[in-house]
Amino acid sequence: MSFDRSVKIAPSILSADFANFGSEIQAIEAQGCDWVHVDVMDGHFVPNLTFGPALCKAIRPHIKTVMDVHLMIAPVDPYIDAFADAGADIITAHLEAGPHIHRTLQAIRGAGAKAGLALNPGTPVEAAAPLLDLCDLICVMTVNPGFGGQKFIASQVAQVRALRDMIGDRPIHIEIDGGVDPTTAPKVVEAGADVLVAGSAVFRGGSVDTPEVYGENIRAIRAAAATVQAAA
Repeated sequence: MSFDRSVKIAPSILSADFANFGSEIQAIEAQGCDWVHVDVMDGHFVPNLTFGPALCKAIRPHIKTVMDVHLMIAPVDPYIDAFADAGADIITAHLEAGPHIHRTLQAIRGAGAKAGLALNPGTPVEAAAPLLDLCDLICVMTVNPGFGGQKFIASQVAQVRALRDMIGDRPIHIEIDGGVDPTTAPKVVEAGADVLVAGSAVFRGGSVDTPEVYGENIRAIRAAAATVQAAA
């Protein structure tokens, strides 16, 4: 994975047809997505239960772009190797999920994946400052994690801008997860984000039989993001 700050659209398969993941992934990639985002929830750290390493391993052959695995689980460390072995290109852990986040980020990199750090809306971005040199990506949650389709928390835009200033010229992606659509995408891109996770905004109205709808949705988000100048 080479680093660049161009805007990347990462559809969350949490909004896909669970009975048809392989075809759904092929459809969104054919329609122009950049990454494939996998939301892993444990029913403990967040109030929902989704996927594990076995699912990631099963869908990995269908993903030709980037498998972006977001672990909303606690504890994290016992599962890092399993998700890395399943083919995750990026593994993101929550700062709030455990007491030893340095160790977690080091373990992710040690397993051969890029290391992501996720921050809940109630966590100030300043908490990431001591961790920046261990991160390849920082995910700013713009909803409280646990469910798709939630309303975007507008106060997080200022957090993104503060984070962008903190990062400076480090090669760290800023990812936005929660409520991304053509209305909110320009706000976070202008503030400095470059990876946009979108679930219902990509998958709404389409199917593997009508994948062109996915393409229309992806292009609408990308076009909206392109109307603003990202923070330097």
